[in-house]
Amino acid sequence: VNTVVGKDADFISALLPGTVCSAEFYFGGIFMRHKKLLALCECAIFTAMALALSYLKIPIGLEFGGFGGSIDLVMIPLILCAIRWGCGWGLGTGLVFGTLKFFLAGGTAVNWQSMLLDYSIAYMCVGLAGLLRGKSKTAWLAALIGCFGRFVIHFISGVTVYAQYMPEEFMGMTMTSPVTYSILYNGTYMLPNTILAVIICALLMKPAAKLPSAE
Repeated sequence: VNTVVGKDADFISALLPGTVCSAEFYFGGIFMRHKKLLALCECAIFTAMALALSYLKIPIGLEFGGFGGSIDLVMIPLILCAIRWGCGWGLGTGLVFGTLKFFLAGGTAVNWQSMLLDYSIAYMCVGLAGLLRGKSKTAWLAALIGCFGRFVIHFISGVTVYAQYMPEEFMGMTMTSPVTYSILYNGTYMLPNTILAVIICALLMKPAAKLPSAE
């Protein structure tokens, strides 16, 4: 009997590691699929929130004789999404939102290049806030990074696509350089938007820390 039991024990001992590994692989795959599905659902919700907020805005770009620009809160959901899920999901969410915003929320562009730069790519770069993924205590800094990323793209659009539309005078100053004009024009709406995003994200640091981890 002892011989039989010993052989069975040896057989089970040899079989068990492979069984455990197979189980870990199987359930690990399920977990990864579940995690991706959760990320996809949350990013869709954040996109919908940002799109809804895009209708609540204070247009100020036209006040300066430009083509667009407004004060709103659309970057808040995008920043929170990036902090929660990281750069990859954050960039993708921003890209989808920016494109939808142009077509569904009264986007303004002079050509397809300006549409890509000022909407799709600009809002995609808000996802750079995901560089500080999971660090809710530095949400304000993540917001600053995301806003700066968006500003850089608007600036590039200003010195390339919109350089030919530069007025002779802007905000009481004579314009001689597209660089100066782009900084000033885009700063009229990006500065207040950045201040709002940093303050609101700082206020949301404690509530965000209580959310279940996305890791």
